[in-house]
Amino acid sequence: MSSPSTTGIQLNTRRPLVGEVVELISSMRFAIALLAMIAIAAVIGTVMKQGEASTNYINQFGPFWYEVFRKIGLYGVYSAWWFLLLMGALVTSTTLCIVRNAPKMMKDMRSWRENVREQSLLNFHHKMQWRSPLARAALAQQSAARLKDAGYQVKLVEKEHGTLVAAKQGAANKFGYIFAHSAIVIICLGGLLDSDIPIRLQEWFLGKTPFSGSGLIAQIPAQHRLSTSNPTFRGNTMIPEGQNSNTAILSRPDGVLIQELPFTIHLKKFTIDFYSTGMPKLFASDVEVRDSQTGATVKATIEVNKPLIFKGVAIYQSSFEDGGSKLRMTGFPMAGSDSQRFELAGEVGATTPLNEAYTVEWSGFRPFNVENVGPTDDPRAVKKGKSLQEELGQHMGSAGKNANNKDLKNVGPSVSYKLRDKTGQAREYQNYMQPVTVDGATVFLAGMRANPSDNFSYLRIPADDAHGVTEWMRLRAALQDPALRTAAAQRYAERATPQSAKGDALRTQLQASAEKSLSIFAGSEKSAGFVAISQFLEKIPAAEQEKAADVVMKILNGSLWDLWQAARAKDGLAPVSEDESHARFLQLATNALSDAFFYGAPVYLQLEDYTHVQASVFQVTRSPGKNVVYLGCLFLVLGVFAMFYIRERRLWIWIKDEAEAGGASAALMAMSTQRKTLDFEREFATLKEKLPQSA
Repeated sequence: MSSPSTTGIQLNTRRPLVGEVVELISSMRFAIALLAMIAIAAVIGTVMKQGEASTNYINQFGPFWYEVFRKIGLYGVYSAWWFLLLMGALVTSTTLCIVRNAPKMMKDMRSWRENVREQSLLNFHHKMQWRSPLARAALAQQSAARLKDAGYQVKLVEKEHGTLVAAKQGAANKFGYIFAHSAIVIICLGGLLDSDIPIRLQEWFLGKTPFSGSGLIAQIPAQHRLSTSNPTFRGNTMIPEGQNSNTAILSRPDGVLIQELPFTIHLKKFTIDFYSTGMPKLFASDVEVRDSQTGATVKATIEVNKPLIFKGVAIYQSSFEDGGSKLRMTGFPMAGSDSQRFELAGEVGATTPLNEAYTVEWSGFRPFNVENVGPTDDPRAVKKGKSLQEELGQHMGSAGKNANNKDLKNVGPSVSYKLRDKTGQAREYQNYMQPVTVDGATVFLAGMRANPSDNFSYLRIPADDAHGVTEWMRLRAALQDPALRTAAAQRYAERATPQSAKGDALRTQLQASAEKSLSIFAGSEKSAGFVAISQFLEKIPAAEQEKAADVVMKILNGSLWDLWQAARAKDGLAPVSEDESHARFLQLATNALSDAFFYGAPVYLQLEDYTHVQASVFQVTRSPGKNVVYLGCLFLVLGVFAMFYIRERRLWIWIKDEAEAGGASAALMAMSTQRKTLDFEREFATLKEKLPQSA
């Protein structure tokens, strides 16, 4: 009978695939990789501004990279699907790690490790042996008592040839591992509860879609609204003084959702205080909140970092805006020979038809502006966003110079608006109500920019004797009037022709030169002002350009003076006196006339009067995960404390009878710890001295 062959038998020692996957997911290297990726994502979310308007990202990165970053969700990192997937994977990994290791740790905490042998104790680094005249049982009781006095838990175990005294202290150290890992899971779950996952689920399964149009909030359809039972949200609501709101706006990548609130907020009064630099010092809102179901009201003052909690919703003071200030403007034509002013009324946040070609969109109003209006010391490159005069460095033509950050001064109210044409193109304008002294000259500042990311470029319109812009507007209109240019050229020729000159030849030549200079300076659709003069001079031979430029500028300055007087005479006004102040005005006016070609607006709107209406912006949040996160933080503190401040120590004493000593006994003590520190060495030295002592 032959024995069975074993050559064809193969033992399958491979672990099941599921077990390998679970081990990988619950491993430390997997968790560290997830934490590293989450950290990188957090850095991206911190460096790159989140939730900005699409136009801002397009201007910053360009159309190609804007689309790439949009598809991978970099504009909303913390709500991107891949970030939520990383968070979910971290929760799964940490949970599996706890499930696998926590039972072993709990078992080890309860264990006395009483199966240790005498020979293994001899291999410990921290050990000691001694003899005692006491019997084995008595020595065991004495050692147990002394260890209890030292704070140890003790257990006596009878062995075949001796007695084992097993002691332990600090076993709760392992709770640190359990608490710390549990904290990660709890905090991540709290974060997921406060994420936009509930909102996404409503978009996927309940037909909710973001609203991308315009109109009154009350008229937005139901598919763009979230009910008061929405478990979590974070939105904003802007309330002008004296008005109410029971909804919040939730920003989405492709529009907004309207969140219904379980209460109505009434803003009774908004208070704001400023530093001398113009920065807000304090702003607070006196509100009255009424429960939509019961009608109960609560009065409170909401300040920054002092929210009102009502029905589980936190109402934070976020910022403040203009609540629809009423504006009364005076318009002046900036094209053609018409100088007739007109009245225009507007409201911040609304639009006003200007004419058949343009609409005014009132975008902002500030009742005061604290700016730097100190003199300039450095005429070199312009620095961005430092002071008023530094912004004035990007000016049209010759009107701009740079400035240092010096004297701060309130330069008065300003209004911002956009002029939008029929094609949808718009430029933004910012005009100051009062004249400002810049580089020793009193001027009205009219800012313009074509793109929101650009700084404003300012047109400096000199203030006249009545501290207005009437005289400059009269001169601007006269420059565009061929008849007045001809009259001014005649006046200049008569004034500039010497008395000793004979005949009309010189006068005729001067008149023609003056009229041509004025015509070139008035410009065309392609160029005007000093740019047009420069283009004209380029046609003259290079050797004669400098001399020709002096002659042209002399004739231009003289003829502009006569153009001003001719325009005043046409309007029935007396000529102005020829003094230094009016000469300075004409110089500044000439610079402004040259720069006006780049202003790009058919009208200049000057703020005459206003009624300021303030609005408070509140952030309203429902955060069911907040308390969960607090619990996770508590677990994390306890876990870190347990791991770093609780030291686990194990101690064994093997006691056996000493056969040759007649009733005496011998003891072998060994001690171990997870971390060998100076405190452990001192404790071991103390026990070495205390345990062998006789009673």
